[in-house]
Amino acid sequence: MSTQLSTQALHAGHDVIKSQGTQAVPIYQTTSYVFNDSDHAASLFSLAEPGYIYTRLNNPTNDVLEQRLAALEGGVAAVATASGTSAIATSLMVILRTGDHIVASNSLYGGTYNLLSNTLPRFGITTTFVDPDDPTEFTKAVKSNTRAFFAESLGNPKLDVLDLKAISESAKKAKVPFIVDNTVASPALLNPIEHGANIVIHSLTKYLTGNGTSMGGVIIDAGTFNWGNGNFPEFTEPNPSYHGLNYHEALGNIAFIAKVRVEGLRDLGSAPSPFNSFQTIQGIETLAIRMQKHSENAIKIAAWLSTRDEVAWVNYPGLKTSKYNELAQKYLPKGQSGIVTFGLKKGFEAGKKVADNTKLFSILANIGDTKSLVIHPASTTHQQLDEDAQKTTGVTADLIRLSVGLEDVNDLIADLESAFSQI
Repeated sequence: MSTQLSTQALHAGHDVIKSQGTQAVPIYQTTSYVFNDSDHAASLFSLAEPGYIYTRLNNPTNDVLEQRLAALEGGVAAVATASGTSAIATSLMVILRTGDHIVASNSLYGGTYNLLSNTLPRFGITTTFVDPDDPTEFTKAVKSNTRAFFAESLGNPKLDVLDLKAISESAKKAKVPFIVDNTVASPALLNPIEHGANIVIHSLTKYLTGNGTSMGGVIIDAGTFNWGNGNFPEFTEPNPSYHGLNYHEALGNIAFIAKVRVEGLRDLGSAPSPFNSFQTIQGIETLAIRMQKHSENAIKIAAWLSTRDEVAWVNYPGLKTSKYNELAQKYLPKGQSGIVTFGLKKGFEAGKKVADNTKLFSILANIGDTKSLVIHPASTTHQQLDEDAQKTTGVTADLIRLSVGLEDVNDLIADLESAFSQI
């Protein structure tokens, strides 16, 4: 099969012969699966034989989605989850134990920032947040108990483009996996594994599904990290829940993703529904052409915003005026996605008014829809963070985030112009 993304997005993971000749991927809406006999069941439960047991662990529809996403990102295998947040949490809980430490970019989605800064410390897992504009900051923050680097390839909503290659080199020196959330860029625009990422995460809810109908997440394993380097006893010590299984010895380069499935999904339970996986599969089929259009519309709107007297600043990596433009040309030459942020000279209240008065731009807490979306993060998605934390994540009081959709760009500009007239 071709390795081109647009072809993989339509065909990867789906064996039409095994699915009774179905052109579309079937929805296997079942909780569980009939065993051939007791010995067959025993082999499945002991991991001696692959197969389906219970949809919390695996499902044929979910399996197609996982194979397709692994192919798109260049990974060895993937596990789908119920949401992007569950993908992040499950990945970290599978790797880490009490007393471990994470080094993370400070330009993260507010929910992720909250997970790392407030929730995980309750379990004895701490995080040092660093400015990703200087990759050496990751190295400086490493401690003896550091066990992971975490970053977003294109920050939400800061839109900072990370030098993934440089950060991955720091991760290698620290002997820790480099985990990259690639939600905003999507595999149509960027493959972090090509630049040294060991684990890639997506919120499928965003661009990959693309229509705002279904929630989901995915964890993709590059198969490139050495879990037997001495820092990860969870992978090298006998596991009592599987009769002393040593993941690293038994499973080699798929040790992590296997552990995500047989422990992460088993114990944390964040499996997606087969119907939501089916919806995401439909979205993936048009991913390449959608991301091209999202990017085209976004840069036109960013350029228009730059001409407006009401606007104090515009942030979009595709603009030549962006401090991230050089990195965008290196890592995102096919497009810079559909997110645009800007600030109004009249500040906080004006930002709320623009969000309130658009008609085509729907005001809601999501990105990546085919329809255009708008939100004022300081009063909504990031309002749980204090002012310093907001600034750290790239959220200022005046910031408006646009998720630019696939509508005619002139209609979108007219909608924003009308909203501007009311501030």
